[in-house]
Amino acid sequence: MHQSFLQYRGKRYLWWALSLCFVAVLAYAWHQPVSPPNGGTWLGYTLGTIGALLILWLTALGVRKRSYQSAVGTVQGWVSAHVYLGLALIVVATLHTGFQFGWNVHTLAYVLMMTVIVSGLFGVVMYLRFPERLSANRSSQTREQMLQEIADLDQRALRIAANLPAEFAEAIASNRDRTRIGGTVLDILRGRDRSQVSLAGDDGVLQVVPNPAQEHMLEWLGRQLSRSTDAERTRRIDELVNLMASRRSLLRRVIEDARIAGWLQVWLYVHVPITFALLGSLIAHVVSVFLYW
Repeated sequence: MHQSFLQYRGKRYLWWALSLCFVAVLAYAWHQPVSPPNGGTWLGYTLGTIGALLILWLTALGVRKRSYQSAVGTVQGWVSAHVYLGLALIVVATLHTGFQFGWNVHTLAYVLMMTVIVSGLFGVVMYLRFPERLSANRSSQTREQMLQEIADLDQRALRIAANLPAEFAEAIASNRDRTRIGGTVLDILRGRDRSQVSLAGDDGVLQVVPNPAQEHMLEWLGRQLSRSTDAERTRRIDELVNLMASRRSLLRRVIEDARIAGWLQVWLYVHVPITFALLGSLIAHVVSVFLYW
């Protein structure tokens, strides 16, 4: 049975993280420095060293995920430890500071660390919620296969429309050519459908109208169907309606696929760069400490 990385081996790394936090809090409560608690006491240096080592180890997850031949633990175990020990880092690093903050490189490193952790929590939520929805939406198809199926529906619709008045073939071709999904990052994340279609009005004049979810295309075909008095024409228009309804369903699935995949990726564009910024500020923090020690 599938086991979530949060449940890995009976939440082993949750207990490790809780134990680390408990020891850190106990040591902080017991410690009675002459000056106010800060990163310059022996406990501050100890917690700072543990925190720095944790940060370096946590960033190694990206390397481990790409080391397919590595025998150093499973990727699932690494991810589980990454999440729980990353949360423990909040306690360790905060106690390291002694709650002394200011406008300096030390506080910058702390702020970047918290930003990385928060963005990481966002990623955890995404990966707990979305992969199952992505799989259900795809129904054992890839996005490329869904797009190919849409193209096949368009070809079938054009063949049927060739036996109807010219405005039908023009509408189907316009519907195909003016389909617009995706676009900007926000469009993808919001699942927007910017499709349009050129349709002949009652006066025969072509007009380009918005066509999200094949809305106007299906409405236009519905009007043509209701006006048809010829059995063969009615049958063909009805086939077009069914094909466009199938096309709408596939388009929705493609849009949802891109939206879910987008959310699964977008947090990395925050998490990864800020992680590198954190490493840079951590180096500056450590170097400045040793320079002025």
